[in-house]
Amino acid sequence: MKINSAEINSAAVADAVGQAPELMGSEVLVKALQAEGVQQIWGYPGGAVLYIYDALYKQDTIQHVLVRHEQAAVHAADGFARATGEVGVALVTSGPGLTNAVTGIATAYMDSIPMVIISGQVPTAAIGLDAFQECDTVGITRPIVKHNFLVKDPADLALTMKKAFHIARSGRPGPVVVDVPKDVSFKKTPYTGYPETVEMRSYNPVRKGHGGQIRKALQLLLTAKRPYIYTGGGVLLGEAVAELRELVDLLGYPVTNTLMGLGAFPASDKRFLGMLGMHGTIEANNAMQNSDVLLAVGARFDDRVIGNPKHFAQNDRKIIHIDVDPSSISKRVKVDVPIVGDCKEVLRELINMIKDTQQRVDASDLAAWWSTIEEWRSRDCLKYDDTNTDVIKPQKVIQTLWDMTKDADAYITSDVGQHQMWAAQYYGFDKPRRWINSGGLGTMGVGIPYAMGIKLAKPDAEVFCVTGEGSVQMCIQELSTCLQYNTPIKVISLNNRYLGMVRQWQEVEYAGRYSSSYMDALPNFVKLAEAYGHVGMLIERPQDVEGALHEARKLKDRTVFMDFRTDPTENVFPMVQAGKGITEMLLGSEDL
Repeated sequence: MKINSAEINSAAVADAVGQAPELMGSEVLVKALQAEGVQQIWGYPGGAVLYIYDALYKQDTIQHVLVRHEQAAVHAADGFARATGEVGVALVTSGPGLTNAVTGIATAYMDSIPMVIISGQVPTAAIGLDAFQECDTVGITRPIVKHNFLVKDPADLALTMKKAFHIARSGRPGPVVVDVPKDVSFKKTPYTGYPETVEMRSYNPVRKGHGGQIRKALQLLLTAKRPYIYTGGGVLLGEAVAELRELVDLLGYPVTNTLMGLGAFPASDKRFLGMLGMHGTIEANNAMQNSDVLLAVGARFDDRVIGNPKHFAQNDRKIIHIDVDPSSISKRVKVDVPIVGDCKEVLRELINMIKDTQQRVDASDLAAWWSTIEEWRSRDCLKYDDTNTDVIKPQKVIQTLWDMTKDADAYITSDVGQHQMWAAQYYGFDKPRRWINSGGLGTMGVGIPYAMGIKLAKPDAEVFCVTGEGSVQMCIQELSTCLQYNTPIKVISLNNRYLGMVRQWQEVEYAGRYSSSYMDALPNFVKLAEAYGHVGMLIERPQDVEGALHEARKLKDRTVFMDFRTDPTENVFPMVQAGKGITEMLLGSEDL
């Protein structure tokens, strides 16, 4: 559904005669969405937003997707934003509509996803009087948004929406909530057009890095003996993938991605050491710990990446940190060369400096460093029993999926748990924005809504949701939305009858006391999928894995739920226990 130029023009400008037309606040809101180029909005109606829904009904350029739960509305808009780089938009009503959306908002906030969430509110005169379906939206969401607005005058709506989109997509992206009282949505106001630009004195994110700091970084990088490039989700959010790859081509240094950064550098490239952190590879973690110059780009040294900060600080190294958010620099780890700026801009400047200088890396030092790394890599820490013919190994399912789709236009979403880590470890992400998961908040239930949002944005792509029998039940009602809006996704459920990551931690840390981690009463997922109007498959034998995936892919126009009965004893390795350093890894059951 495309927005035609006439609609955009009418949204952006006032009446040509010079007489500003009188519009209801809800109509101004829709005009703002049209001017921003919004084509899809995910939501669920309620009393406080009915005027907004009425305004949506009267136009045909924005598709509204009716989800089955407000949490899923925000997750779907979030998945859309992660896959496209555009601002995702969700619409919820007041009170429980907003509180149901909170988990989705917090998920987007933790992973810096650009979103605008429009919430209904009780009439302005009723605010603070405990009116029906009232809640303090501004207060509730303040800790989990980049910014929020309570609009009290319809005359402020157009400018507020312009600010909301600007804040959401610029600097370090994030969700912005716009709370609209019901009377503001039906009162009329002269519409003088949607602002072309916006200036906010208190908000001016830095884009260009400090030249002197970049020169310091250049000197450190070119004199390093054991250099390492550590990148996170900021490279993807900042559209700096091409610059990162050019930098690695120029320097020949090893590179790693965080869970949120997978795809920023091709997994199939030999210079890529795999994901690092709690379930990272030996070579990625050891290189992180033993490097003498570390270039961190769009990453935040979080607890799942560096483990114990004291252990990480034991080794002397120089750290260069590039990030658009100054509050992220030296937050957990003291850095030597802080560079505040847009990743794309800073890397481009760094690349130009490298090209202009005659100084080059010491080839013998770099060769020795690579020799050490290859020794670590030779241990093949991701090896597992792929010859087992008795039970399906979850890693095998992911590897088979990768082998089938590596040359296809494929997107992989995941829920949270063991299946998420196996997908990150065994699917080789060579392209950016193809791996869509909840990293910072670790939200179960995101997989299907993410996949829906992506499939609407990318209808010709193959979209797979890797999930578990625990996570998938948290938003499984969205299978109904998939049917209504014809989003034929493929659900790969690695069903081990446990809350797998909880069970793994209980095995490692709690002497095998499996408290409330076994799923004792699971539904028949095949029949459940069929009840929602989709195709269900039960796969119980290793020899049937490839055939099932082939069959599901052939059903291009159907949503397929694949229930893979996997080994319930399988754990995710390598593993770094909480409080340990990143090189203190458990490599298999023999280390337990």
